Amino acid sequence: MASVKANWERLVRATLNREQLRNAGQGHERVPSGIAGAVPPSLVRTTNIDAILQAADEIQDEDPNVARILCEQAYSMAQDLDPNSDGRGVLQFKTGLMSVIKQKLAKKDGGRIDRNRDIEHLWEFYQRYKRRHRVDDLQREEQKWRESGTFSTANLGEFELRSLEMKKVFATLRALVEVMEVLSKDADPQGVGRRIVEELRRIKKVGELTPYNIVPLEAPSLTNPIGLFPEVRGAVSAIRYTEHFPRLPPEFEISGERDADMFDLLEYVFGFQNDNIRNQREHVILAIANAQSRLGLPVQSDPKIDEKAINEVFLKVLDNYIKWCKYLRIRLAWNSIEAINRDRKLFLVSLYLLIWGEAANVRFLPECICYIFHHMAKELDAILDHGEADRAASCKAENGSVSFLDQVICPIYKTMALEAARNNNGKAAHSSWRNYDDFNEYFWSPACFELSWPMRKESSFLFEPKKSKRTGKSTFVEHRTFLHLYRSFHRLWIFLALMFQVLTIIAFNDGDINLDTFKVMLSIGPSFAILNFIESCLDVLLTFGAYSTARGMAISRLVIRFFWCGLSSVFVTYVYVKVLEERHQQNSNSNYFRIYILVLGVYAALRLVLALLLKFPACHTLSEMSDQSFFQFFKWIYQERYYVGRGLFEKMTDYCRYVAYWLVIFACKFTFAYFLQIRPLVKPTNTIRRLPHLTYSWHDFISKDNNNALTIVSLWAPVVAIYLMDIHIWYTVLSAIVGGVMGARARLGEIRTLEMVHKRFESFPEAFVKNLVSEPAKRIPLNRQTPQEAQYMNKAYAALFAPFWNEIIKSLREEDYISNREMDLLCVPSNTGTLRLVQWPLFLLSSKILLAVDLALDCRDTQGDLWNRICRDEYMAYAVQECYYSVEKILHSLVDGEGRLWVERIFREINNSISEGSLLIALQLTKLPLVLSRFTALTGLLIRNESPELAKGAAKAVYDLYEVVTHDLLSNDLREQLDTWNILLRARNEGRLFSRIEWPRHPEIKEQVKRLHLLLTVKDSAANIPKNLEARRRLQFFTNSLFMDMPQAKPVCEMIPFSVFTPYYSETVLYSSSELRVENEDGISILFYLQKIFPDEWENFLERIGRGESTGDVELQESSSDALELRFWVSYRGQTLARTVRGMMYYRRALMLQSFLERRSIGVAEYSQSDFPTAQGFESSIEARAQADLKFTYVVSCQIYGQQKQRKAPEAADIALLLQRNEALRVAFIHVEEIAGADGKVSQAFYSKLVKADIHGKDQEIYSIRLPGDPKLGEGKPENQNHAIIFTRGEAIQTIDMNQDNYLEEAVKMRNLLEEFRANHGIRPPTILGVREHVFTGSVSSLAWFMSNQETSFVTLGQRVLAHPLKVRMHYGHPDVFDRIFHITRGGISKASRVINISEDIYAGFNSTLRQGNITHHEYIQVGKGRDVGLNQIALFEGKVAGGNGEQVLSRDVYRLGQLFDFFRMLSFFFTTVGYYVCTMMTVLTVYVFLYGRVYLAFSGLDEGIAKQAKMYGNTALDAALNAQFLVQIGVFTAVPMIMGFILELGLLKAIFSFITMQLQLCSVFFTFSLGTRTHYFGRTILHGGAKYRATGRGFVVRHIKFAENYRLYSRSHFVKALEVALLLIVYIAYGYTDQGAGYFVLATISSWFLVVSWLFAPYIFNPSGFEWQKTVEDFDDWTSWLLYKGGVGVKGDNSWESWWDEEQIYGFSWVVLVVIVMIFKVFTYSPKKSTNFQLVMRFTQGVTSLGLVAALCLVVAFTNLSIADLFASILAFIPTGWAIICLAVTWKKVVRSLGLWDSVREFARMYDAGMGVIIFAPIAFLSWFPFVSTFQSRLLFNQAFSRGLEISLILAGNKANVEI
Repeated sequence: MASVKANWERLVRATLNREQLRNAGQGHERVPSGIAGAVPPSLVRTTNIDAILQAADEIQDEDPNVARILCEQAYSMAQDLDPNSDGRGVLQFKTGLMSVIKQKLAKKDGGRIDRNRDIEHLWEFYQRYKRRHRVDDLQREEQKWRESGTFSTANLGEFELRSLEMKKVFATLRALVEVMEVLSKDADPQGVGRRIVEELRRIKKVGELTPYNIVPLEAPSLTNPIGLFPEVRGAVSAIRYTEHFPRLPPEFEISGERDADMFDLLEYVFGFQNDNIRNQREHVILAIANAQSRLGLPVQSDPKIDEKAINEVFLKVLDNYIKWCKYLRIRLAWNSIEAINRDRKLFLVSLYLLIWGEAANVRFLPECICYIFHHMAKELDAILDHGEADRAASCKAENGSVSFLDQVICPIYKTMALEAARNNNGKAAHSSWRNYDDFNEYFWSPACFELSWPMRKESSFLFEPKKSKRTGKSTFVEHRTFLHLYRSFHRLWIFLALMFQVLTIIAFNDGDINLDTFKVMLSIGPSFAILNFIESCLDVLLTFGAYSTARGMAISRLVIRFFWCGLSSVFVTYVYVKVLEERHQQNSNSNYFRIYILVLGVYAALRLVLALLLKFPACHTLSEMSDQSFFQFFKWIYQERYYVGRGLFEKMTDYCRYVAYWLVIFACKFTFAYFLQIRPLVKPTNTIRRLPHLTYSWHDFISKDNNNALTIVSLWAPVVAIYLMDIHIWYTVLSAIVGGVMGARARLGEIRTLEMVHKRFESFPEAFVKNLVSEPAKRIPLNRQTPQEAQYMNKAYAALFAPFWNEIIKSLREEDYISNREMDLLCVPSNTGTLRLVQWPLFLLSSKILLAVDLALDCRDTQGDLWNRICRDEYMAYAVQECYYSVEKILHSLVDGEGRLWVERIFREINNSISEGSLLIALQLTKLPLVLSRFTALTGLLIRNESPELAKGAAKAVYDLYEVVTHDLLSNDLREQLDTWNILLRARNEGRLFSRIEWPRHPEIKEQVKRLHLLLTVKDSAANIPKNLEARRRLQFFTNSLFMDMPQAKPVCEMIPFSVFTPYYSETVLYSSSELRVENEDGISILFYLQKIFPDEWENFLERIGRGESTGDVELQESSSDALELRFWVSYRGQTLARTVRGMMYYRRALMLQSFLERRSIGVAEYSQSDFPTAQGFESSIEARAQADLKFTYVVSCQIYGQQKQRKAPEAADIALLLQRNEALRVAFIHVEEIAGADGKVSQAFYSKLVKADIHGKDQEIYSIRLPGDPKLGEGKPENQNHAIIFTRGEAIQTIDMNQDNYLEEAVKMRNLLEEFRANHGIRPPTILGVREHVFTGSVSSLAWFMSNQETSFVTLGQRVLAHPLKVRMHYGHPDVFDRIFHITRGGISKASRVINISEDIYAGFNSTLRQGNITHHEYIQVGKGRDVGLNQIALFEGKVAGGNGEQVLSRDVYRLGQLFDFFRMLSFFFTTVGYYVCTMMTVLTVYVFLYGRVYLAFSGLDEGIAKQAKMYGNTALDAALNAQFLVQIGVFTAVPMIMGFILELGLLKAIFSFITMQLQLCSVFFTFSLGTRTHYFGRTILHGGAKYRATGRGFVVRHIKFAENYRLYSRSHFVKALEVALLLIVYIAYGYTDQGAGYFVLATISSWFLVVSWLFAPYIFNPSGFEWQKTVEDFDDWTSWLLYKGGVGVKGDNSWESWWDEEQIYGFSWVVLVVIVMIFKVFTYSPKKSTNFQLVMRFTQGVTSLGLVAALCLVVAFTNLSIADLFASILAFIPTGWAIICLAVTWKKVVRSLGLWDSVREFARMYDAGMGVIIFAPIAFLSWFPFVSTFQSRLLFNQAFSRGLEISLILAGNKANVEI
């Protein structure tokens, strides 16, 4: 029977193991042994069954009975969780567990088991277990240790050794406690049950069993020493409750094993949630501790916090509140900062952060939080003055309970939620509902105090919107119109208009500037006044919707400005008309002219004074100080006053820089405009205006008898269009030049090749130590050496450099960019030994010894000549010296006695000969190869493990070496001296010479032996190491950055603490095993793709996991660990969360390394002055880990992680796996609970939770803070960031997207970057530090390369210029580093209002700038970033960004920046944000303006008349305009910064080659296509909305896109517009006139034809396998199926043309011949199914109609003058007319449908789409006939991959054939 049970158990275990293999990688990193390792994932996620079974396995030998109890409890838990065994693997697990339990019962020898005593057995064992492991004793020791405040290195070492063991003990204790807690319910309440309850209450206070985030505050921890740091202990002491605080009631319970503190009082008084209290308690403690560490570490046994540290935190946290009170001119909640003590300051800081921490969505309303804090601070002040603590009235409910959330936040949230519901999911107009900004701006006026305190429910702020009534906005309304562009940037447009007017007047006066010309030029006065009046009219018009709720002063200003501008424009115009009348009068006294000059002078002077006072830096302080009401009135009229936007000025030097920048642009722009745009048009314009009796081909009601007005307009229009946008061209060119010069000055691109890395390597250590090593670490070696000796200094630098460099190389190996051999060659020796010279890495020295030997063999000169020849290669000289000294040291350590005397004598003789210059005489260099061979044989033995046989062999090898050196190498004289040396002779004769050697055991000697062996045996050159291009790029950038200017690194304990923050929704976390192998339609799997794209990295991966190169995928799946490593290998090459987490956790690793090498001891302010540092063991140092955790926090906000866990999504398991692999990682998510009410209704409660991995690898909840409701009221991503930002720590926060990566070598520089916050960057400290990005997805396809280069040029050169000199850099996404405290007290790191803030990131930059922030840019550090690689994904991304910019045009932030910046800074801001898209749109509009003008001239016949009579068109100006337009269109000016970046960072030749390659790969087609994408989405968003987040997808494989899919995506954005342009071009060619032939038309319109071709065919040119015949046939079948498939209910647009057409929005513009066309169509499209009784009649009618149409056409041709050309003209006319009919019918859909004509219209539209499709498809089908076209296209798309020897053709063909073979 026993054997049957054993067999059954083996069978079950085998099944469970197979199940585990199948689920490999989906579980946890920690794989428990025994039955614990077989727990199914569905049970593991929600229970600790595996931990209980693991504990049972561990105590089985100690107490089998207790092990049985644990197993039975685990079985009960599994049964309760899944009673029906529905989960995968649950049934097998239960069966196996039951078998184990039966086996344990059988071992009781059949004895009866009394389960009633199980709880007693468990309790007794628990007590024994605690005693055996001295748990209580250790806790007492640790507590005494803490209280003593004295810590030694020995204590710390003991603490560290104890840590790991204690973690295992507490893991078992936790399992025992959990089982005891369940069983104690049935225990005797007076006996063991009571004792268990008491123990449970006590044990839960132990730090390891109490959840904590960073600092274990609730109870001391035995495994986390962070609480032992003196600054942390001082901070805890600073908030401790003192006797002069109000007394807390006796019933108030203090959570945890700690003393009462300030937060307990705040919790009691205001009713903050307990977890909010815990969260902010840690937040405040860390803030105080870090502030103190910068001032100096407290050294006393009872550490105290400096008053300066308290003041620093106080002023920074409450800075916005202080400014708010000053703006509203209200009194602060305290009298003065000197009048309040440190305790009150800490109370106020804690209160503010508690309000902020529980405010939820109200955090987007920073001034609302100020209002709440203002009143609650006053309440707190009153309570602190009393002896007894009392509840705050504002937070007290009717039942007497207190809740800040319910009483304060919920009413505000409810109102915001109701308003958000009115936006109709983003479809409603912005003007119809209040967004976050509207709510916040309510508190920008003293009127906000009408809200009272506690808040009045009936106030206007808490007004609940009614469905039918429009809610009043604050002071700004986001109407959808292009007029916002003029309103926000009217100064720009007025300036351009006036300059155009002046230049035109000068040009029409032939360049003569006399009094008459001057008088005409003064017409700019009325122009200026009228344009200003237009702007004031727009102010009045666009504020509609805010009049009912806007501040009275704001409305008054609008009215005053309206009347002032209106009256002034009328007056100035009237006076100027009189001036013109005087001009034509004889003998006029010019009175009006004098008045006009006086008026203009006074007005200009007033404007100039106001501009100087408000915009000029030097005068700004004066304007702020002036309190004169008269002056303040004019200042208020000139510029509206807001809470934000005050003080937008820079220091004088910065101001002069960007003014000079724009003056250069203006000089170029207006010179070009005058000489090449305006002046060439003067003569043609005058000629055309004076031409008499031109014959019009059609009726013209405008130009006839009106000097040919439309003709002149058509001539000037394209020139004017280019004039308005070409300033962006000059900006781009100058920014490229300035950015290039700045980059060169910053030393970018100095090290751009591997050869440069080799040549300059010896200068790296000194540069590294200078910039990246803190002073405490520098003191370690330099005090032990003599700094006067350069050699010792270099060695000290190398010793400090080596640990960091080797960790970087190690990280490259872990990432599989280099092989083991490359790692050995790249690593730098520790340089901590006694060898006198610097030891360099072997990749610099390899093969150098052999080359030096060759030089020696060929030497026929003197010793000096030989050494000079060797020194030409400095690394050869290093290799020779190191080899010489190492041989001496190794031989000296191997032998003793006479042998050592021989070694000393040999080297003494050689040294003497070197000093005398007689080395070539003393040695026979021809014998060097023989000597090296003998020594190589010796080192080959010594690098192996010692054994008797090897010892004998080594002794013989030494003797052989002795023979060769003595009798072959040395000269005859030296040989005779040694042979006759008595001591040596006697030892040799007696056989004692070298009979025994001392095997190398010292680490230094062992390292030297291994290194010397490699130095002598590596024969191939290491010039190409590392081989991997990414590894090269990273090392090149890192080493280059060492020579760039950066702040000095501070010690880790003094650095600015920071957090990294990543929002995540549902993207890929980690690729599953099945996803790796699933094939797409081309037969390509992700794994196969990556193996071909990264073949060297695949080989390195196999080497790292100990597999051979031929290992297959199936073999890897057999091992669960290898399968998991494979999943990570693939995921690290995609845009996954796993890659981002790995990259960001390098920050912690770098800090641990830096802290470890600084050797700061816990509780000691001084640093250890021990030997040279080594990095060995730094990752296991709990001291280094604690110091890193004190400075770094990583929070990933996984918004729906809770839902993913509930539905058991694979993403949840993968996130849990990341938590387990990264102990410092924290995951925040929104948890939703359903609560049944008393009335039976189910409501939802929302919680913001933070979790980490516990000892067992399970999710451990740290904080759970209830929210007032669903946090997603606005855009998802910023709401996701907002809910989790309360869990971040530190003074800085880096925002990271989940498509980003980081590198260890860059993480090392993070503390340097953070010091920029304290550096001088202008009159204000930085609030956002811009960081350079590297786009890592540009190496496969040409499209990815184009996108990568375009993005890189912007994030480097572009942002470099924006930050300095222009001072308008914003936040363009991640990875910028924010001043965390500055931003969380001012609304957060993004804005979240629905749709208007769709580009949420850039609003953080706007907000920071408006609130007197300062944004800088730094390029000595970089972060990786992924981008989309397919055309469709790129188009969606650019559409998203363009749509976001369209929304920005409507936003109040852009309006205020446009109004409040000085003129030149406003120009910079405009042309680098929305202005870029405006100019892009103008580029496209220029084509339309030109073509419609030419078509007008062609149709009217005026082109022929003008050509014949005037013989000129003004072609010079038109050519200049069209050439400029074409250069912009094809992306030349987009490429200018790109080319400059190439020159700077790659070199001139590579830059030229790269640019030519891009052109050959049709980058101009790509840029022209992108131009259309941006234009479409930007314009459509402004007019109609529709901006939304577009998921672009971040997959690997560049797949073939179906023709129909491309058609659906680009039909309305590109194809329709391209065909419209093509139609205009055809009409122009067909009907235009020229005496130079049709070729002239083509040449004149080449840019337009290029645009047509690009817009029509780019999606197919850049479509993989786009010209493969089989794919083309399949695409045609798919397209026709889609086109002809009938739509219906539930049919998506992807499947049916009808459904797609119904979804599209088309806008109409005319109504032509609708009735006739539709009636004919009705006849042919009438469905027989609907007329079964009249089928014959219908067919007869259709036939007669067809014959009638044909007959009519024949008769018209026969009996009239109708020709084929007329038929062609009719077709040209029919196409736009028919399209107009369709557009109008769609607009009047209801009317057309009621007339029964809708089906006909739809068929009519189907015909149009079919026609467009055929036009596009025909050339593709034709080219697909030729196989070479497909080959050429693959080469075009994947040239980058081909140049790296990749197998793209194999990838595109799929690998099925290989598998079948």
